[in-house]
Amino acid sequence: MKIIKKISIFTLNKTNLIMKKIILFLIVVAFSISCSKNTKKENKTEVNNIETTDKTVENPVLALADFDDKAAKWINKEVEVNGIVDHVCKHGGKKLLLVNDKGDVHVVSETRFDDKLIGDEITLTGVVKEFKVDEAYCLQKEEDHMQNHKEGTDSDDVYVQKMEQIKTYRDSMKVAGVDHLSFYSLDYVSHQVKK
Repeated sequence: MKIIKKISIFTLNKTNLIMKKIILFLIVVAFSISCSKNTKKENKTEVNNIETTDKTVENPVLALADFDDKAAKWINKEVEVNGIVDHVCKHGGKKLLLVNDKGDVHVVSETRFDDKLIGDEITLTGVVKEFKVDEAYCLQKEEDHMQNHKEGTDSDDVYVQKMEQIKTYRDSMKVAGVDHLSFYSLDYVSHQVKK
């Protein structure tokens, strides 16, 4: 009987040892698989983040023909436009007019534009800005124009033209049924000359 007891204890210990090894092996395999899945998830997430970042870097391209209609959606955001440099302001060179057959946009910069850009077709990146003309603006301009005319700064013809412009603003607001008119331009960021 002692021999049978010894054999069963030996067999039990051997079975426990095999079970322990199997359990340990399964734990190692499970851990390896879970680490492998996490690494793939992390890599996939990184790729997705990179793709998302690349997508946000691209600026929307607005056609000059649609610029005034679509600019309100992009106020204080960067956009791209394509056109020909028609004019660089002679009084400081910090403004240019970008045109094509279907539209135009005024561009303002903190630095001077090179006059050599005139006639070049460019892709320009800029931040959309809105200038609002409302009744308060009209009243202030009327006052300024009357003062300039009174002081002799503006001739009679110039004074009449400026007052007619204010009337045009008011008439336009009335016809449109709005309390202000919006005029859009771009604050210059960068450009590339098309070849």
